[in-house]
Amino acid sequence: MKSKFILLALISIGLISCNKKIESKSNFEIKQDTISKTDSLNLSFLKEKAKEMANELQPFIPKNYLILDTLSCDLNQDGLTDYLLILKNKDEETLSDVSEHPEKRPLLILIRNKANQLELKYQNDNVVFCVDCGGMMGDPYVTLVYKDGYFSVEHYGGSAWRWSRIITFKYNEKKKDWFLHQDGYESFHAADLENIRVINETVKDFGIVRFNEFNIYKEN
Repeated sequence: MKSKFILLALISIGLISCNKKIESKSNFEIKQDTISKTDSLNLSFLKEKAKEMANELQPFIPKNYLILDTLSCDLNQDGLTDYLLILKNKDEETLSDVSEHPEKRPLLILIRNKANQLELKYQNDNVVFCVDCGGMMGDPYVTLVYKDGYFSVEHYGGSAWRWSRIITFKYNEKKKDWFLHQDGYESFHAADLENIRVINETVKDFGIVRFNEFNIYKEN
């Protein structure tokens, strides 16, 4: 990336030299033009990257489904870029019934092989809450987070009584698999932010749970 900016700067200098006869342009205007060209290059680069990502993920998106969220990261810590992919039914808002039939949102673990191609390692439809599982707060899904072999799915919902839930999985290099690391839950009343109930369950509480075995809808 640094070399691109250096090249761009050299090109800009060359353009300024060629246009010395145009006295009406101030230095400020020239700088503004250079910034615009830099922004344009960055935008083109980001668009190209987004296009590449879309092409890679497309084979894993079933008919009538859309991408809810995705995160690129090195999930199995082999130095290659993998993906977490959350899907949603395009009609989930009309199909989902939280009490009778929550419309599931599949979470896919996509691993890059040595041929630089993505492969579906696991799919679990019971890690991400449904669109109407958040109560009055609406869709409870917040985000995906990854750091150093751990990834988390974060939720937030409720009404007067609010709650959040963060489910974290950890990669086990020896077993080449992902396991539930922590299931964190907080609840509080919107009028009483000082009193927050916090529950952080770990392996000591739930035992050994593989990613593909976890069920967020299961009552403890």
